[in-house]
Amino acid sequence: MRDLKIPAQRHPEKQRRPDNAQPKKPDWIRVKAPGGAGYAQTAKIIRENKLTTVCEEAGCPNVGECWSQGHATMMIMGEVCTRACTFCNIATGKPPEDLDIFEPGRVADAVKKLGLKHVVITSVDRDDVLDGGAEHFAQTIRAIRKQAPATTIEILTPDFIRCDPKVLEIVVEARPDVFNHNLETVPGLYPEVRPGARYFHSLRLLQRVKELDPTMFTKSGIMVGLGEDKQGVTQVMEDMRAADIDFLTIGQYLQPTPKHHAVDRFVTPEEFKTYEKTAYNKGFLMVSATPLTRSSYHAGDDFARLRENRMKKLGN
Repeated sequence: MRDLKIPAQRHPEKQRRPDNAQPKKPDWIRVKAPGGAGYAQTAKIIRENKLTTVCEEAGCPNVGECWSQGHATMMIMGEVCTRACTFCNIATGKPPEDLDIFEPGRVADAVKKLGLKHVVITSVDRDDVLDGGAEHFAQTIRAIRKQAPATTIEILTPDFIRCDPKVLEIVVEARPDVFNHNLETVPGLYPEVRPGARYFHSLRLLQRVKELDPTMFTKSGIMVGLGEDKQGVTQVMEDMRAADIDFLTIGQYLQPTPKHHAVDRFVTPEEFKTYEKTAYNKGFLMVSATPLTRSSYHAGDDFARLRENRMKKLGN
């Protein structure tokens, strides 16, 4: 039995890689250690419902802030991913179990207990499942709608690259409020950073969501500090707008362990501000670009602003 707390067992395919030094973090991305009553209560509900969160599994730096406010990003379909992206701290390998048919109900129960106004549901990649987990996402959305009808739902999905293209329709027909799929980085870095994925497939996935439901908000994000340049980031923005993506997130890549992709540099807050201004000028309805930005960081507040910005654009 694997012990996912041990890095060598958590990422067996990365152990052959040479160590990359982990540089000291600058002051602008230091965060407080998690703790407090709100954090403890969120943790208790997560444990009681036997749920996995990307907050913990990916080692998110914002977990203390978010959990103390009762916010958590649920990660469905297990805790072992069939991909081996070199930036990611999610455990990798062959998932030891089938999909849990009771998980959607447990997620919905936790959303209700936490009193969430907005919830983000993400997952590991499950290339071992015929539809990539599309129906599982749909069932989770429907379960939340039943138990917490006032909660808005944001999903952060895999790319479904090995599935029949029609599986995307299953997810869209369940009508999440926001459909998010991250491009993660510039296309030139995909072979090293995201080897199991294809840049233009991911871009097309988001474009197809809009074709299936033009009213659905779409969202995508990238990390910087992986080795890209400013021109590459600007080109990704252009590609996203051509696919009619509404919401862009840009955050600093932080190296989880010495076996993961090296941090190329720490992007300054001033440079993030420049990216934010550029993105708004290109027509995004919403942009979050800061060193600590992650896909689901402040997602509820950002969704409210996203809706407001669309209404302004429509002249209402």
